[in-house]
Amino acid sequence: MKIGFIGECMAELSQAGDGLLRQAFAGDTYNSAVYLKRTFSQCDVQFISGLGTDSISQAMLDSATAEQVGTELIGRTDKLTIGLYQIHTDPQGERSFTYWRSNSAARQTLSLMNEDAKHALCSMDMVMFSGITLAILPPPEREALWALLDNLKQANVKLVFDINYRPALWTNRTEAQQSVKRGIEYADILLPGVEDFSQLFELTKLPDIMAFCQAGGATEIVLKNGAQEVHLYGDDSARTVTIEPVKKVVDTTSAGDAFNGVYLGARLSGFTMEQATQQAAACAGFVIQHRGAIVDASQYQTFVAQLRQA
Repeated sequence: MKIGFIGECMAELSQAGDGLLRQAFAGDTYNSAVYLKRTFSQCDVQFISGLGTDSISQAMLDSATAEQVGTELIGRTDKLTIGLYQIHTDPQGERSFTYWRSNSAARQTLSLMNEDAKHALCSMDMVMFSGITLAILPPPEREALWALLDNLKQANVKLVFDINYRPALWTNRTEAQQSVKRGIEYADILLPGVEDFSQLFELTKLPDIMAFCQAGGATEIVLKNGAQEVHLYGDDSARTVTIEPVKKVVDTTSAGDAFNGVYLGARLSGFTMEQATQQAAACAGFVIQHRGAIVDASQYQTFVAQLRQA
């Protein structure tokens, strides 16, 4: 079972108390890759991006290796480095971000990708990309991504897309709408959030959102709605999975990322959409009770072991 995640991993600065900041490495698709591998270790997980050759880029690579996330398909350059962002979290656990990523090598992911890497992606079971993946790429790189996705489609690789709309990353709303619509049309599996549609397409009603997604051709749709229910569409039928709310939310930074990773790992491992959703929601609920995008590995593994015994 092989899955690749295309995107950007940055240095993350989060609040550590007493005015101190904690450094880690994170990014939406990278976070999903980590949580998938931690939860379903039998899966072969690869991260696809661009990195520099400087010390902080190497530290990011070492961090991925420590998580057993494959890095063989990452292209590198001595002219660029990795991006940086800081998380600001309010008392309710909601977060906002400040970014420094204009010199990020991930913006050149496709240019840095060699033919061997492209060939390796064609042997995957699934490949995931997101609206953030699209947003950080300059137009020529984005066109190269579409061409790559065409090749993956021809190789019968299932394509997974999460809109993950971040207005600040786009030049304008029209560009975002056009790119996201195209991403939806490529997707076999869609993992969006309700808020993506209200912000980007002014769609707020569930039937309208589902119709919009289905029109793109996805055969599996998992519509997340924060702490509320998850709406599913697959096998030509719709259903809803109720989510147990978390009483104490600390940091929602990677709630959706963790959900995506665990959901895809569960599906690759043979679980139904409903079973995968329940596992993904439980793991995301654990993650948001801790600070930072990627929680302590030992605490997470203890939680997963308890979840499987329940």
